Amino acid sequence: MLVERGLQVMNVEVVGDAYAIAANYLRRSGAIPDTLATNDRLLEIIAQMFQRGEFNRLRLANRAIAKFEASELV
Repeated sequence: MLVERGLQVMNVEVVGDAYAIAANYLRRSGAIPDTLATNDRLLEIIAQMFQRGEFNRLRLANRAIAKFEASELV
């Protein structure tokens, strides 16, 4: 993680990898359309968890999938 003047800068690689893992799973399960467009809600979920201190790619992806699927049921 990069830190500059006390501000936390998002590590794009971690968030990007977590998004790719989660989006791939959700596309294959049919929860999101199979397009190249970024799903903003999924990306927002991952970014929020990253900002709260979760930095593990796989854990971010798995928790984002669970949260995304749970919000679809409501």
